[in-house]
Amino acid sequence: MISPNDDWTPAAIEALFECDLHELGARADAINRGNGNLVTYVVNRHINYTNICTARCPLCAFYRAAGEADAYQMCIDEVLEKAAEAVTQGATELHIVGGLNPELNVAYFEELFTRIKGRFPRVIIKALTATEIYFLAQLERMSVDEVLHRLKDAGLDALPGGGAEILDDTLRAAICPDKVAAGEWLRIMERAHRIGLKSNATMLFGHLETLKDRALHLYKLWALQEETGGFVSFIPLLFQPENTELKARGLVEDCADPIDVLRTIAVSRIVLRNFKSIRAYWVALGEKLAQVALQYGANDLDGTIMEERVTHAAGAHTPLRLPKETILSLVRGAHKIPAERDTFYHILRVHSDDE
Repeated sequence: MISPNDDWTPAAIEALFECDLHELGARADAINRGNGNLVTYVVNRHINYTNICTARCPLCAFYRAAGEADAYQMCIDEVLEKAAEAVTQGATELHIVGGLNPELNVAYFEELFTRIKGRFPRVIIKALTATEIYFLAQLERMSVDEVLHRLKDAGLDALPGGGAEILDDTLRAAICPDKVAAGEWLRIMERAHRIGLKSNATMLFGHLETLKDRALHLYKLWALQEETGGFVSFIPLLFQPENTELKARGLVEDCADPIDVLRTIAVSRIVLRNFKSIRAYWVALGEKLAQVALQYGANDLDGTIMEERVTHAAGAHTPLRLPKETILSLVRGAHKIPAERDTFYHILRVHSDDE
């Protein structure tokens, strides 16, 4: 039997992964049913402003070196054009992330965020992972706090959860050796929370990690959330090996199977009850598995997204966008109640059955 636990340890979380899948699913789903049985989504757009990246992680198929034929970086006007298209289609959130490009400094983002807010003061700017924040601090020889304060003053509202991968430095040395260290990722999130910036958190799973690694990752997130309360949503990201160096080396062949995916989502919901939502990221899971995940602890389907390049570069075969009507159909098909939210999980509307 799975008993409630308000004081987790890594070992206790690891033991959850060995429990019966259906029992895990029932426990996770009961948590969401107790919170109104809602499944939320946001009308948003992903904008990947550059694929030029100095990190060149073995887990990534998105990055390019400067000068490669398909390398790109968007000027501010190009990003603004995409933002305008999104807002016209009802977007309340812009999710802006990209590579570690030394040509794009803090001033670029200050101008970008200021101009977005000048034109669209109500849109939420959720931008720049902890990895990108650390890179900017190193590039500008500033403290992380100074970077965060400057970007917040320019209009940054929240941080996405990317770059966490697995919060273990030995493993990171194999999958993302030039990314920020695990402890620094957590410290940046802690600093962001302290100055009033909410954030999400992620875990990339299904590559070289063990169940023990996943458990420790979840424990570290749970512990920081107990301290700051600054995380909003947790996104278990299914690793897509196609087109990555990890697959080319023969280290990872295929995605984790659906049973492993559902088990990981259910454990995440049980452990991270101090997070408002556990997300079924349809871009990586596909629509059908994302729908099943809504009965195994996920209570959010991310959003319309409108355009996404990172996961698709690694081999995801899902659409670039998901119409709101499709989201509503998926939620109702899982016997849940669909609701539109904003970035901070404020419910904007609960959809009736006839919508």
